[in-house]
Amino acid sequence: MSGELSLNINIKEPRWDQGTFMGRAKHFFMVTDPRNVLLSAETLEEARVIVEDYRAGSAKPGLTEDELWRAKYVYDSAFHPDTGEKMVVVGRMSAQVPMNMSITGCMLTFYRTTPAVVFWQWVNQSFNAVVNYTNRSGDAPMTVNQLGVAYVSATTGAVVTALGLKSLATRLPPIASRFVPFAAVAAANCINIPFMRQRELKYGIPVTDENDNRLGESPNAAKQAIMQVVVSRIGMAVPAMAIPPVIMNALEKRAFMKRFPILNAPVQVGLVGLCLVFATPLCCALFPQKSSMSVSGLEAELQETIRKTSPNTTTVYFNKGL
Repeated sequence: MSGELSLNINIKEPRWDQGTFMGRAKHFFMVTDPRNVLLSAETLEEARVIVEDYRAGSAKPGLTEDELWRAKYVYDSAFHPDTGEKMVVVGRMSAQVPMNMSITGCMLTFYRTTPAVVFWQWVNQSFNAVVNYTNRSGDAPMTVNQLGVAYVSATTGAVVTALGLKSLATRLPPIASRFVPFAAVAAANCINIPFMRQRELKYGIPVTDENDNRLGESPNAAKQAIMQVVVSRIGMAVPAMAIPPVIMNALEKRAFMKRFPILNAPVQVGLVGLCLVFATPLCCALFPQKSSMSVSGLEAELQETIRKTSPNTTTVYFNKGL
């Protein structure tokens, strides 16, 4: 078939070594590239065909290795790794920077009144709920009822947390109140992500051996995956929600900002966006996408099953989600 391009390139794995932070960072800079959001449905479909055909053992004539890898990353940015379904646009990791810079910028700008806090925390947690569901691990579907309960629980918990922190901030210096949105987001992530992925905690996520042979489902693996995602999400928020408030606190004392207060929101959004361009991929890279744990850390019943069906397996692998 194709004498031009080797069929032995492993596009099931990222192009760069995922055993190193730099390798993971390069991978996630590609996956979270905001320009991927602008790709047309035709471009996404073309990438899907190239990837699936190559995995099936064929490549179109003239396809180069760079074009193959580009198609793989376009595919990864828009299609779920476990189900293969096309993800909703705002839930894709490539939408994180443009969506979060807008929402976070507004949260940091409009934080002084209770209605503003409630509204923007609700918007933020609704967006997070979409992202958390879209980037869940595993291939088992959630019912509409499960999804509804998870969404209401996650957003309500997050908004209540934000209001509680805002009431505490009234006794603190003005600069401290600027950090209320960050504290609320950090706390809310600890609520939102487990709620939106509660099915995984109850029934487990698929675990495989090193050759991708499915061995079963593990709630313990789900706990590790969700914990890693929570840490990464909080890490993403740190630069975007901690650095701009300090800069804005200084800028608002300047004469030109007092003369043109309308610049407050766009400047804040721009600063947040600059932070997120780097924080999003770098924090996604804190842990490998294909995470692992020892068989001894799994449930006793699953350990027994693995000992019988795959006695040489000592480590299992799973998609941690994003």
